[in-house]
Amino acid sequence: MERTIYREIQANRAILQTAALLGVFLLGAAGAVLYMEEYGHIVTGMTNQIVWGLPHVFAIFLIVAASGALNVASIASVFGKTPYKPLSRLSALLAMALLAGGLAVLVLDLGRPDRLIIAMTTYNFKSIFAWNIYLYNGFFLIVGIYLYTQMARSMPAKVVKTAGFVAFIWRLALTTGTGSIFGWLVARAAYESAIMAPLFIVMSFAFGLAVFILVVTFTTRVTGRPFGPKLLNRLGRLLGIFVGLVLYFTAIQHLTSGYWARNGGIERFILFNGGIYTTLFWVGQVLIGGLIPLALVFHPTGGRKPASTIVASILVILGGFAQVYVIVIGGQAYPLNIFPGFTASSSFFDGVVNTYNPSWPEFLLGMGGVALALTITGLGMKVLRILPTNLSDANVGQM
Repeated sequence: MERTIYREIQANRAILQTAALLGVFLLGAAGAVLYMEEYGHIVTGMTNQIVWGLPHVFAIFLIVAASGALNVASIASVFGKTPYKPLSRLSALLAMALLAGGLAVLVLDLGRPDRLIIAMTTYNFKSIFAWNIYLYNGFFLIVGIYLYTQMARSMPAKVVKTAGFVAFIWRLALTTGTGSIFGWLVARAAYESAIMAPLFIVMSFAFGLAVFILVVTFTTRVTGRPFGPKLLNRLGRLLGIFVGLVLYFTAIQHLTSGYWARNGGIERFILFNGGIYTTLFWVGQVLIGGLIPLALVFHPTGGRKPASTIVASILVILGGFAQVYVIVIGGQAYPLNIFPGFTASSSFFDGVVNTYNPSWPEFLLGMGGVALALTITGLGMKVLRILPTNLSDANVGQM
């Protein structure tokens, strides 16, 4: 096994084309922000009933994936799996970039981004949102220190492992906080459940690893750096385990909710007669984001092919967006049960399933967050020694 050497990536035609494409999405997001700032949120699909729209789906996906993108670094530092160690730097960089992209979408969707100063200086510690400000800022600080310890040549291994352990614990706390936003929101029948926190943790494992696999595969191919098929296969099988856990916790979530008589309506809505939300749940989340990726990565022969892991990662990301969409939008679409045991009727949509139609500005803003995360990752690899020159199976150790 050769000594691992890290080098900055060099610009070539493929990288410049990718940068140009990301620039287009960033410009589109900037235009969407200005458009919504000028005309207000009336130009979006959001209403008084559905106040979290498509930008929040993108933001929550990116924030959750940020925690999961640190999987590889945590496995290497905390659990001592040496084959993953050469990928630890990229894992930490991508985690911070994804969180930055997700938070950028949230801030720019506020309508008045300058009001964020109030949220950062006046805290209501009875609100989980106030807690998350500390969790997000702490994540940047701790993972940044962790990345520095990995890159410092004379840093003792014990210090790197300690920094990795702190980052591992903090990322679990961050994802717990994100899941608790929904789990502690008792006003919505689709949300209120302690299972939301562990569900979001396993979602982060799957989404973040899927994004990481695509980023490292694309980068190594366009830069001509070897990437061992056995290492990719190992990442794919790990992804399959996380996908299985997401399906398991999703099943527990709905079994628990369905067991409560008061939640029979929301379960029928999501699972059977919710229209687009039911389709996204069964086709998008369960089939495309769950069962097909499991079949791809665990197939006795096909699972060893690099294409299987790559396709599975793409499907997990698509299924992840469907899952977050069902949780965020579907949970708001179902009417509030303001007076349990009674039927409420008024001119303000009481008892009526709320409609939501995403708009192009919302989509462009969300894609801008994705583009920002990938741009930060690319720039980081361009100016810092993040990516190894050789990730062949022989060079990363015994598989």
